[in-house]
Amino acid sequence: MKVDIWSDVNCPFCYIGKRKFELALEQFEHKDQVEIEWHSFELDPNAETRPGLNAYDYLAEKKGQSREWSVQMHQQVIGAAAEVGLEFDFDKVIIANSFNAHRLIQLAKAKGLDNEVEEQLFIAHFTAGKNIDDHAVLVETGKAAGLAQADIETLLAGDTFTSEVRADEQIAQQIGISGVPFFILDQKLAVSGAQPPSTFLGALEQAWTKSQAEV
Repeated sequence: MKVDIWSDVNCPFCYIGKRKFELALEQFEHKDQVEIEWHSFELDPNAETRPGLNAYDYLAEKKGQSREWSVQMHQQVIGAAAEVGLEFDFDKVIIANSFNAHRLIQLAKAKGLDNEVEEQLFIAHFTAGKNIDDHAVLVETGKAAGLAQADIETLLAGDTFTSEVRADEQIAQQIGISGVPFFILDQKLAVSGAQPPSTFLGALEQAWTKSQAEV
């Protein structure tokens, strides 16, 4: 069974959703027969990389709200992350455009390492406070996930895997995906958002049952 996941690596709920899905998958009887493929989705393709801007101030500015409101919103996200064992540090998060990170994920997908790179990028962005649009960070992150440094440097020196990122985004548009994370199970069931593990487990079981009925 195949699970396709659209995600953006600077989306906190995408990381939370990833972990909740993984918790469900651990309980799934046929987990060893599940293939996961990550797909690119940019929540804000025009986002500027702004290393000097605090995440709290950025959200307040973007939404036209106070800094206090932004801090409160982030605290809710920190709490949701902690519930599934994730540690978010928004004091260190660097506002960054995610396009080059998506190209790195596409390279990783070609090597069968997209899940590993996705995880390392989430850690870099939300926990370690690294700039995921910085080439040195992308090299370090890709290497940590098992990619060859030469392959990453070649990627960053040109525009390879741009068409793959755009293709994923075009498919998302055709399907009608407007927010992420978005999960499609065996092209039969869709789950939107960082749902509870029980919801993901139920969807996995339902999709599996449907697939077996068609055999």
